[in-house]
Amino acid sequence: MKNHTDTEENYLKTILRFSKNQERVSTNAIANYLGTSPASVTDMLKKLNKKPNSLVDYLPYKGVKLTPAGQKVALRIIRKHRLWEVFLVQKLKFSWDNVHEVAEQLEHIDSPELIRRLDEFLGFPKFDPHGDPIPNEEGEIEVRQTCLLADIAAGNCVHIASVENSSTEFLQYLEQVGLTLGKKVEVLQHLSFDDSVQLKVDGYPLVVSGSVAKNLRVIQEA
Repeated sequence: MKNHTDTEENYLKTILRFSKNQERVSTNAIANYLGTSPASVTDMLKKLNKKPNSLVDYLPYKGVKLTPAGQKVALRIIRKHRLWEVFLVQKLKFSWDNVHEVAEQLEHIDSPELIRRLDEFLGFPKFDPHGDPIPNEEGEIEVRQTCLLADIAAGNCVHIASVENSSTEFLQYLEQVGLTLGKKVEVLQHLSFDDSVQLKVDGYPLVVSGSVAKNLRVIQEA
């Protein structure tokens, strides 16, 4: 029997998503992301805070952060979610913009043995189809040195590493213009008028908006 409900796991995953350097996350940020009311978020945080093995450290009006136990659970959920995304894309031929909702359902299956076998079956992938790192069984994450495309100076070549925005619309746009993971891109010019960036992709010029450039993480060629 599972120790945590699906809803509790979603809250823990959301807190981890928004926490930076162990900073507290506001109830409003959680409410906006989950599409619920701040009052409902507060009730859930109080519940998580009171569990025998407390999963969160919640202070009214100051926000919430994960305890070590809560972080362990959150990383386990993220690991399952991202492994399922790899499986759906690589083995079942889902498109990268059409896997999130299915993986959201599969991530709540509570079978460590299943996930170990899934990881082995997939060849122990380190990154999911959107370029996000997959925690290993111990919760460790491989860190890559990436930066935003918007911050790359003209004249440099980069490879697309991951996306900041994983919405269906954005991923479909990237697919249409050929800016998929691993793609080599040359930065030709930054246009100050609207922050757009002129690129060369597959030998052809392409101009992307500042918003697109700020939502693509890249690895610069040595």
